[in-house]
Amino acid sequence: MIDAPSVGLVSLFLASILTSNVLLANFLGTCSFISISKDFRSSMGLGIAVTMVIGITSAVCWAVLYFVIKPLGIEYLSFIIFIIVIAGVVQMLEMIIDRFSPSLYMALGIFLPLITVNCAVLGVILFMQIRKYNFPQAVVFGFGSGAGWWLAIMLLASIRKKLDANTAVPAGLKGTGITLITIGFMAMAFVGFSGMIAVQ
Repeated sequence: MIDAPSVGLVSLFLASILTSNVLLANFLGTCSFISISKDFRSSMGLGIAVTMVIGITSAVCWAVLYFVIKPLGIEYLSFIIFIIVIAGVVQMLEMIIDRFSPSLYMALGIFLPLITVNCAVLGVILFMQIRKYNFPQAVVFGFGSGAGWWLAIMLLASIRKKLDANTAVPAGLKGTGITLITIGFMAMAFVGFSGMIAVQ
């Protein structure tokens, strides 16, 4: 019997996108977030890929956790098993993208296989494990967290496109500097919803 928290699925989904955003509230997965957000199309593709990986791995890892790891008493191997599951899902997604959109596959470059070691993916799975979500909650939290990551990278890509064309940005802040400041403002804006909805 799983002692799951009594949280509604809609509330959990919205909170995982906004107030508990894996990227802007927990700052997980910022490497590819900053690097890929220079290009809008690549940001869209990576956002969709990360969302699919987090959603699918959350469901698969929940099943593995409660039907394999816990019954066999091998909780000490959970990190390794979760990473193997993530790697398998990413490899499958990589082959699909390469088959159906070679241009997107080339645009994402090294960051597509690096989703395997994207700490946002493993972070969501560990949050799911620590908070003892049941299966529907784990799936909703996984896809919600992925959607939150996707929303954040799309917003940053849009803002960076505007900033690149803006001559008012001081020369010393151009590039990484103004990007980090922008991410800070985005994080404050997202966490500002915590008065409306928050899930721990």
